[in-house]
Amino acid sequence: MSGADSPGAERPAGRRSAGKRRKAREVALQFLYQLDLNGDDDPIPHDETRAFADALVRGVKGNQAKIDHAISQFAEHWDLERMAVVDRNILRLAVYELLWTAEVPPKVAINEAIEIAKKFGTKESSRFINGLLDRIHKELRPTF
Repeated sequence: MSGADSPGAERPAGRRSAGKRRKAREVALQFLYQLDLNGDDDPIPHDETRAFADALVRGVKGNQAKIDHAISQFAEHWDLERMAVVDRNILRLAVYELLWTAEVPPKVAINEAIEIAKKFGTKESSRFINGLLDRIHKELRPTF
């Protein structure tokens, strides 16, 4: 196996760029799909939604080690790596909102996480997420 074929070999810059462009196209498709589903022609009103989503993603990624520690601390008998990817990331978003955003009431953050879990998770996801977030809220929620 040559160096370029080995598992740890770097991909050429063009292939990395193509992968990012494909991901951007997938996101664009999802956005266009949503606009089409809602009968919207103008994407401008949705800029606030994109900005909020961007702030959430940046907040989670910027605090991920602390968020993951909090989740692991209260997830009895569950390793973070063994959780469903959807559940783990719903928890990350909600924990970020609970612990780092004063403008989001805890009840809203928890309820939103539960509703998203019902939509994207398994039958058990919403109950699991509710219980874990409730514990985190009671133990770690700062008072602003």
